[in-house]
Amino acid sequence: MSQNELLGLFIKNEGQYVSGALASEVLGVSRTAIWKSIRKLESAGYEFEASTKLGYRLLFQPDKLDEKTIQSLLKTESFGLPLHYRDEIDSTQNAVRELAEEGVAEGVVVIADMQQAGRGRMGRSWLAPRGKGIWMSLLLRPLVPIHCAPQLTLLAAVALCRSLRRETGLDIGIKWPNDLLINGKKISGILLESAAEDERLKYIIAGIGISVNMSQSDYPEELLEKATSLRIASGNSFNRAQLLTAFLLEWETLYKLYLETGFQSIAALWESLSVSLGKKMELTTPQGKLIGVPIGLDGSGAIIVKRDDGEVVTLFSAEMGEPRQG
Repeated sequence: MSQNELLGLFIKNEGQYVSGALASEVLGVSRTAIWKSIRKLESAGYEFEASTKLGYRLLFQPDKLDEKTIQSLLKTESFGLPLHYRDEIDSTQNAVRELAEEGVAEGVVVIADMQQAGRGRMGRSWLAPRGKGIWMSLLLRPLVPIHCAPQLTLLAAVALCRSLRRETGLDIGIKWPNDLLINGKKISGILLESAAEDERLKYIIAGIGISVNMSQSDYPEELLEKATSLRIASGNSFNRAQLLTAFLLEWETLYKLYLETGFQSIAALWESLSVSLGKKMELTTPQGKLIGVPIGLDGSGAIIVKRDDGEVVTLFSAEMGEPRQG
């Protein structure tokens, strides 16, 4: 018996329970073999509901993510061209860095169906199960000074937020600098790592993680209070290739705008999508904590904050907490 044969049995009986006895009889294997195959399918992103009396019912099957499907949907000029798909990888950031050092052109993307050592900002790990999200990195080679790198982080957040809002209909906003939130819960991670030479950016590797079709059971209990997925928030699953290609097109469009006109237009878009401007926030900086109201971005992409005593400060590095009352 192959896993495809078992899966075909569940798909044929979509929405219905299939007993272990029936599956065993139809496929000519033991119930233990059925149970082991279901566990393997679950590790590949499939979800089942188990009932002692009724058997198993297929609840969710991941969509396929492959180079051919993605390329058929791409409408970009360079982003995602070429695109390298990996079934499983340690980190897409590492893979793109190797390509960057080999001299490949801007726009190359590495995407994986499962990432074992994904990382987020400030050295945090990133949960990236198989078949449930978009785990990718893209290479940029912008001809801008090194101090402009934070602007490109904000640009990536704007592009992702705009494309996901359009594709899903969800009310997604940005918390400085680049966290995308739905009802206060995080749905993506953005990490930009750069290499410089003579005060100019040699290249930037932009890592993106999007929690697309993850269910509550995919998250550790301690993360459920602060993280969610597009599927949990909407009640619907989404085609990952469609989300990815829409994002790459939006990202490329805004990147061209940025290179042609500068950061001002990107800053205006970021501010229009912000969920923290005008709200009292606690911010943790390298110098300590402060409480104030973020009022906008400065020309570099730093956040401008008005403190309770009326002093206006500009923060280049800070961890923004939840809105405070009073």
